Amino acid sequence: MRHRTPAVQDVAVTLTTFAGGCLLYLTGIFPIGAANPDIPVWPRVAVFATACALELLRRRSPATALCLSVLPVAADIAMGLSIPVLIVLSDLLYAATLYGSRRLNRAMIPLVSVITIGATIVTLVLIPDWRGAIVAAVIALPFLITPVWWAANVRQHQEIAATERANAGQLAKIAALDREAAVAGERARMARDLHDVIAGHLSAIAIQSEALLAHTDSDPATVRRVVRSVRSNSVDALEEMRMMIGLLTRGNGTEEAAATTPPRLSELSKIVESARASGMVVDVHTELESMLPLPAAVDLTAYRIAQEALTNAVKHAPGGRASLTVRRVEDRLTVEVTNELPGGRTQADEQGAGLLNMRERARAIGGSLTAGPCETTWRVSAVLPVTAAR
Repeated sequence: MRHRTPAVQDVAVTLTTFAGGCLLYLTGIFPIGAANPDIPVWPRVAVFATACALELLRRRSPATALCLSVLPVAADIAMGLSIPVLIVLSDLLYAATLYGSRRLNRAMIPLVSVITIGATIVTLVLIPDWRGAIVAAVIALPFLITPVWWAANVRQHQEIAATERANAGQLAKIAALDREAAVAGERARMARDLHDVIAGHLSAIAIQSEALLAHTDSDPATVRRVVRSVRSNSVDALEEMRMMIGLLTRGNGTEEAAATTPPRLSELSKIVESARASGMVVDVHTELESMLPLPAAVDLTAYRIAQEALTNAVKHAPGGRASLTVRRVEDRLTVEVTNELPGGRTQADEQGAGLLNMRERARAIGGSLTAGPCETTWRVSAVLPVTAAR
């Protein structure tokens, strides 16, 4: 259904009011009180038509229309107040309250009070019979007070609705930003997991394969140990990739959750053996039995940090010595990996993806991570809260 424009609506209101008023004049039921028989109808209709013409400005310039209405209303009062002119005045008061500026809206109640008192006084002066004057005032008062009260309520509800729409729009924007943040956070988490799989397993495979190819005279036992480590890393990488793809494509059912259990600290021996197979000497200092069970988030984070730190040690200091320490003191779990630094070399860029991922993982569960050179070694130390992650 097509909506009419405000100008068309004003024209329709004007024509409807004029037609109804003319009907009242023709039927003789227009006066408030006794009509003066010496005044013909046509001057009244002319005054009424002038008042109706002002209704064309009811939306575009309601204040101007209301001010100009003083002239036809005064002329009508001089001839004897009539209902059609009062109807027009009521509509102009309604339009000024509803469509006028906020300042005009606030001024309408005092203005109507002044008009009401003034109209009552004028009526008492012009009508000799004071009883008739009081009756005329009582009849006229609703035409002045009701439209202002009604328009004020309509405007208040419109402003409340506009405020609610604005709030709804803001909430929708906030919800959209929350969704974007959630998507970005999930992408970052997936990127960390993918990096851990690639940097942890595939980097170890590449380093071990390179070491095996560089030493063609290695004894069969060493070759078998390295090949077994390569195969183990390959299987683990494929398994973790399969689990991640399964979570993305199938959902999070109970059966699938059981099939996609993330790695834990109890599997530290795998990454330690992988580092040793690459030619690094790794000293392990941990008592897992005394610190378990741990919250799943802490367990996974500690494993990933140890995996990434040992992978970086193998990558940047191949053939050296490293130390892995995992200990729990009350409600804090500490994971520390140190390794020898080759002469004149630095371990890694402080903004490298591996270091950033480790920091983000520790920060996600309320912990902290530091990494950097310490005399002749490179040290990665993570402190993870145990109770806060439960």
